[in-house]
Amino acid sequence: MRRTYMASLCRDCSSVQPEKVEICPVCNSGRTIWHDQLKDLSVAHIDCDAFYAAIEKRDNPELRDRPVIVGGGQRGVVATCCYIARLDGVRSAMPMFKALKACPKAVVVKPDFRKYSAASREIRAKMEALSPLVQMVSIDEGYIDLSGTGRLHAHSPASLLATLARDIERDLKITISIGLSENRFLAKMASEMDKPRGFAVVAKTDVAAILGPLPVSAVHGVGPAFARRLAQDGYNLIGDIQAIGRIDMMRRYGESGQHLWDRAHGIDHRRVSPDRDRKSVSSERTFNTDISDPMTLEDRLWTVCEETATRAKAHGVAGYVVTLKLKTKTFRSLTRSVTLSEPTQLAQTLFRTTKPLLRRETAGATSFRLIGIGISDLHPAGIDHVDLIDPSIAKRAAAERAVDRARGKFGEQAVQTGRAMRSEHRKRTSD
Repeated sequence: MRRTYMASLCRDCSSVQPEKVEICPVCNSGRTIWHDQLKDLSVAHIDCDAFYAAIEKRDNPELRDRPVIVGGGQRGVVATCCYIARLDGVRSAMPMFKALKACPKAVVVKPDFRKYSAASREIRAKMEALSPLVQMVSIDEGYIDLSGTGRLHAHSPASLLATLARDIERDLKITISIGLSENRFLAKMASEMDKPRGFAVVAKTDVAAILGPLPVSAVHGVGPAFARRLAQDGYNLIGDIQAIGRIDMMRRYGESGQHLWDRAHGIDHRRVSPDRDRKSVSSERTFNTDISDPMTLEDRLWTVCEETATRAKAHGVAGYVVTLKLKTKTFRSLTRSVTLSEPTQLAQTLFRTTKPLLRRETAGATSFRLIGIGISDLHPAGIDHVDLIDPSIAKRAAAERAVDRARGKFGEQAVQTGRAMRSEHRKRTSD
């Protein structure tokens, strides 16, 4: 068996010491961490701290010491919030009216995904400069496998990650939290242990002590229903799962039981795969008041088409399947999909495709509280295809991309379409 020795990492100068130290002998910093497998672990989870809110605070210094919520209107939900707002109990996906009740002094900011996507691309570029094995799982988090990079960079993975955190903080003016381990599951668990601006290390040898006391719901994939079933059977903590056999878990809960047993023991065979495909891109809006007027709904449809197109362009994808999502005032969800002959990422195409679907659903007297657009069956975006049925699409596509370039250079409000202006006017007078 290979012997391991305690090593320490200074997060402020990236130096690694061969023993446990609380004060870095190189830069005199107290921001040190230590672990007996520090030099051996190479899989990391990178998680931006309160990403959207951090970007908004970066761009508006007046928000620095104020609680910030990024999200929609009174009947929307919280996309994210800063840590000041979290002290008052605000959480992601919380209804906005509850968030404002918990934190009435919060500043609410509408999300700007173009800005967030630009920052995400910069972070990914910095990660890919260290290793080709980078897998972004969302706009603000991803995995990196630094195995075998020591000779190339002349530094250990832990040292490279500490430098990465400082570079992101210096260049993008936001912070990240890092979890370092030997597989993806443990790396993600580690990144959640020391937020914000954290760096935690978890190895398989730590699983019993660190994961054991956590609730079973801490394992990704264990939802409320499964957690309740486990609790009824006497399994409340990960440690309870660690105490029983794999076969017993499989007999009781099938594949879900096997998955939970593996995670409870720190087992995860998934690799960091840069080729992982995004399954869909979407956007939705919850209205402040229910809407039944078809023209107003079409205006809102255009808004979510633009937002979905912006996100698709930011990720460099186009989709064959376009889906319209509606939610009635009684909370009944409706989805209608169309498969295109060619993939698209254009707002104009999304709008023209889903407008007939919307008109069929709004033919009655139903009121709606939410509208959304999504594209799936994604492929890397290529050139704009010529539509023989609608030959003018090429001109509209060129015009849309010219608008994108102008907005990217001069700001989101630099160019407004007539429909968008009418939509904003109706929104101000109806909400």
